[in-house]
Amino acid sequence: MTAPARTRTSADLIRAEEPVLAHNYHPLPVVVARAEGAWVEDVEGRRYLDMLAGYSALNFGHRHPDLIAAAHRQLDRLTLTSRAFHNDRLAAFAERLAGLTGLDMVLPMNTGAEAVESAVKVARKWAYDVKGVPDGQATIVVAAENFHGRTTTIVSFSTDETARTGFGPFTPGFRIVPYNDLAALEAAVDDTTAAVLIEPIQGEAGVVVPDDGYLTGVRELTRRKGCLFVSDEIQSGLGRTGRTLAVEHEGVEPDVVLLGKALGGGIVPVSAVVARREVLGVLRPGEHGSTFGGNPLAAAVGTAVVELLETGEFQRRAAELGVVLRGGLASLVGKGVVGFRARGLWAGVDVDPAIGTGREVSERLMREGVLVKDTHGSTIRLAPPLTITSGELESALGTLEKVLAA
Repeated sequence: MTAPARTRTSADLIRAEEPVLAHNYHPLPVVVARAEGAWVEDVEGRRYLDMLAGYSALNFGHRHPDLIAAAHRQLDRLTLTSRAFHNDRLAAFAERLAGLTGLDMVLPMNTGAEAVESAVKVARKWAYDVKGVPDGQATIVVAAENFHGRTTTIVSFSTDETARTGFGPFTPGFRIVPYNDLAALEAAVDDTTAAVLIEPIQGEAGVVVPDDGYLTGVRELTRRKGCLFVSDEIQSGLGRTGRTLAVEHEGVEPDVVLLGKALGGGIVPVSAVVARREVLGVLRPGEHGSTFGGNPLAAAVGTAVVELLETGEFQRRAAELGVVLRGGLASLVGKGVVGFRARGLWAGVDVDPAIGTGREVSERLMREGVLVKDTHGSTIRLAPPLTITSGELESALGTLEKVLAA
């Protein structure tokens, strides 16, 4: 009689990845098999509270019923046409997304990095066609410690040596200035500047929130200097900070907004460049494209995401629960936490290095049933789904307190 097949454990599956997967990630040793809401379950049935939410790709939690239903309906009808033809879902998606952001036109793409790359092309084209910058001389000003992706063009203006080393030669045309420094930005912008591209909150750097007035200053400077303000809201947007967009905390309206991650609802990769008509209007057929960008399945899910945000419920939840998050973290300062930065349901927490690195603290939290991710040094990031309850959030903060005390 044939013996029953042995269920593969987490350790088995992790070992199986080693020889066949490129080693471009160093994940925590947990193998997720199922998920719902703010909770995930590994192959052995252990449950974990997800306090990372796919770097904000899961703002609405795992398998939100409205988003799953939208995907199922579309899967039964049509999934892909390419942009060689029209499809019956794309116009509604673009119209609703433009309305949500207060802008005019949408360029649908797939990943966040594609949205950034697309914005670089659009900004340069606008500089040549509209601003009158001589061909080949357009520059884009960015901030140090940025994270906009890891393509070769994007790492050309990164200051993260891990992302850069060994991948040159790099794309020219970028100027890097310190984040949150309006004087440095003013000095870097000149007649060749097509755009200033920044994150309104720097996520990968440790959820760095700029001083009040910085974003307003960027908007005023770009208007005065005649260049575009491009706001990368791929992590900070779509409810994460308690507003639809993080720039709304200062009442700022960029020329271009970049969206991704949560726009796909944790189901499919969806990103978009959303901009004023005179900016995206510079593109002509054949100058840019994507086989999958704007596909019917992505458009259906993206529309359902916009519908959730149109109610304002998730923005309110992030703002209200953000008070709980800040209060809990404030109570831990001096008890293993040396500082933190937070806005809405998003925080970078600096742990006392004597307690451990961010990786070590993340592993300890994992063993206690809470999933987070480290960033530089002894900093961990918290970005739970916006569907998390106050009780679940307080439980996670209690677990953090326990781990720090231990």
